[in-house]
Amino acid sequence: MGQEITLAASDGGRFAAYLALPARLPAPALVVLPEVFNSNPHIRSVADGYAADGFIALSPDVFWRQEAANYLPYTDEGRAKARALWARLDTDQFARDLGDMIAALRARPDCTGKVGVMGFCLGGKFAYLASTRLPIEAATSYYGVQIDQHLDEAGGRKCPLLMHFASDDPHVPAETVAAIQARIGGSPGVGIHVYPGTEHGFNRQGYPPYNETAAAEARARTLAHFRDLLS
Repeated sequence: MGQEITLAASDGGRFAAYLALPARLPAPALVVLPEVFNSNPHIRSVADGYAADGFIALSPDVFWRQEAANYLPYTDEGRAKARALWARLDTDQFARDLGDMIAALRARPDCTGKVGVMGFCLGGKFAYLASTRLPIEAATSYYGVQIDQHLDEAGGRKCPLLMHFASDDPHVPAETVAAIQARIGGSPGVGIHVYPGTEHGFNRQGYPPYNETAAAEARARTLAHFRDLLS
C-alpha cells in the first residue's frame, strides 16, 4: 500500500498524488495516469501492482485544478461527475503539470533517474502526449481517447510508445484506431495492439467490462516494455 503525497506545480499550485514504493530502491519511476474517474481505488491498485514489480509508481489527482480530491466510482453518478470535470480540464495545462510530476520523480534520491508514463482512457491520451512533449524514456497508452486529435504531434515523439486498444470501443472506434495506425503504426519504437472481443476498460479488474485474458496479455507487454527501457 502506498500513501498520498503533495507535489508542487511550476506555477506554485500544490496537488495530491498517490505514491507506491517498491521493496528495493533505488528504482525507475512510472506515472500511472487514470481513467476519467481519476485516481480512484482501482487505479491506486494498479500503481501498487507496478510498485510490487519494482517501480516507483505515482498516480495524481488529475482534476485538482477543477475540483480537488474527486476520486470517482464506476457508477452513473460518478460517470456524470467525471464528464463534467473532464469538460473543464485544460489539456495543455495538465500536460505541463505532468511535466512537473516527471521532474519531481526524476529528482527523488530513491529514483534511478529513468521515468515512464502509462495511462488509461483519458490517461492514455496524456501518456501519448507525454511521449511527444515531455522528456521521458517510455510510454504506454491503454485505450487512449482523443489521440487522433493530436496526431500532428506524432513527428515529435521522443521515446518508444506502446499502445493497447479494445476491438469494440465506442470511445475509441475502429476508424480512430485505423487513423492512429496509419500515422504511426510501423514507426520505429511504436507497438500497437488491438485485443479481440474487448471493450473500453478491459483492464479494469473487478469491474465490467474486465477481460482477464486481454488484461494479462497487455500487462505482460507493458511490463516488458518498461523493464526493457527503464532498467
